[in-house]
Parts: sequence; C-alpha cells; structure tokens
Amino acid sequence: FDVVVWGTPAIRQNVTTIRDLLIDTPSGHVRLGDVAAIDVKPAPNVIERDAVSRRIDVTAGVAGRSRTAVLADVRSRLSKVDFPLEYHYELVGNFAQRQAMQHRILLVGIFAAIGIFLLLQASFGSWLLAALSFFTLPLALVGGAVAIWIDGGSVELGSLVGLLTVFGIAVRNGVLLIKHYQHLERHEGAEFGPDLVLRGAREHFGPILLTATATAALFLPFVVLGDLPGHEIINPMGGVILGGLATSTVLNLFLVPALYLRFGSGQGEDTELDLRDLWELDVAEPALVANGANGAHGANGHGTNGAQPAPAEPATATTNG
Repeated sequence: FDVVVWGTPAIRQNVTTIRDLLIDTPSGHVRLGDVAAIDVKPAPNVIERDAVSRRIDVTAGVAGRSRTAVLADVRSRLSKVDFPLEYHYELVGNFAQRQAMQHRILLVGIFAAIGIFLLLQASFGSWLLAALSFFTLPLALVGGAVAIWIDGGSVELGSLVGLLTVFGIAVRNGVLLIKHYQHLERHEGAEFGPDLVLRGAREHFGPILLTATATAALFLPFVVLGDLPGHEIINPMGGVILGGLATSTVLNLFLVPALYLRFGSGQGEDTELDLRDLWELDVAEPALVANGANGAHGANGHGTNGAQPAPAEPATATTNG
C-alpha cells in the first residue's frame, strides 16, 4: 500500500532520518527502513483528472527521425506494457487527429478528383484531352515527393500545403497550354502538327518559366536558412515547392506538348453544336388545292433534307349550292 509519512521537521529533512524513524508494532519498535522501501522519486505535484480517472501527460520532442516512425515505435512499445488495473494509454495530438481524418480525407479526395476531371473536360471540350491532362498531373508532384523523402519522409502540414501549391501551378500551366493549342487551331488557322506544338510551347515558355522562377525565389531563402524556430511550416513547404516546380516545369514544357502531338489530333476543331442544326425546317408558301367539287382545302409544302420545293400555284374550286 502507498502511505504518506509526515514527521517532525527534524525527521523529514533527509531520507536517512526517515529510514531511522521508529514505529510501534505488537512486538516492539521497528525501524521504518526495515519494513518499507524509502527512496526519492519524482511525483506530480498536481493530479489532473479526465472525468473520474487520474491522468498524466507525457510529451516528447522528435529529432533525427520522422514523427510517423517514432510514433510507430512508441505504439509498439506501449502495447507490450502491462498497466495496472483500470489504467491504459492513449496517443493524442497530431497522431490521433491524423488517424481520425484519414477516412474523411480519402472521401473528399475522391470527390475532388472527380470534380477536377469534369472541370478539365468542360474547359477542353474533349474527354481525351481531359484524361491526358488529369493523368499527367501526378507526375508534377514527383519532385515534391522526393523532397519529402529527403527531409525524412514525414508529411507535415507545410509539406501538404506545398504539394497543393505545386498541383495548382501545374494545373494552371497545363490548362493554359492546351487551350492555347486549341486557340491556334480554331481561330488562327494553324494546322495540327509539330509546328503547331512547337509554336505553342515557345509562346508559353516565358510565362511558365517566369512563374516557376518567381515562386522558387520566394521560398528559396527559407530552405537555405533551415529549420529555424518559427519556420516549422514554411521550411518543409519551401523544399516541397522547389522540388515540385522542377518536375512540373519539365512536365508542361516537354511532356504535355509531346502527348498533345500524339493524342491531340482533331481535338482543336470547334465541336460546339448549334441546337438549331438538329431540325432545319424549310416551310413553303401556303397553297390552295381543289379536292373534288365538294370544297377546297389548304395544304402546306414542307422541304425534305434541306431542299425547298417550289410553291404550288393557288387554285380555286366552285361548288354548287
């Protein structure tokens, strides 16, 4: 049993005097140190509770390894600890939040991917070009993934924001480049072929390179300065953005033009449909035709297959009575 011993000031000055404290037993006086283990141990000076259970928070810093790997080791060790009755452990903080959000992030990601694909199709007016742009976008994130791997392999908040930034830049540059190809074909009469692809790539080379250079210049100082206090988010974000800009620039300047040359034949034609073309009815002039001697009936001539027949000569009929 855990007991509390509170003696006079002369006794409680050090561990030795407490050990020599005499206690009464039925057989006489016994030293406290002979019947109890007396030691100096750390103990909380404030006991916190969760509902009716006592709890204590244990925090630790992570250095030299990714947080995911450290948490996996901690969880493995704690699963082997035999806790006293009604005691247990809980991993809280970023780890618990990440576990709780994984399912939701997966569902939101699926719906977002579907929405992106439909927006690309609406922009290009072609399912083939939408699929071409959609399935090449993950390649733009390869540089960011390599930067995360070099930094320890842990996807933190800054890394995630960096990936989203690179993804947005890659989508913008890819959409503008393909739309420019379509504009050259539809409105400037350029013939589909290598000359068209090279011309479009040359005209967009400057804007794409300028965007990548300006963004890289903004985040380069934070990467060079390293993981200083206050840079916990922007330092990994800058590394991911720099790596992602390298691959996304190569993607939009070389891979997208090559794929458009291979699969974009005929996709630059104007495929807009005027609904009036679905039914084109040419109405002839009304004509009166005689039907026997009993009366006159009016008839309208209708064109067939877009041909307009000559209007019939008006005729009159007399009736008796």
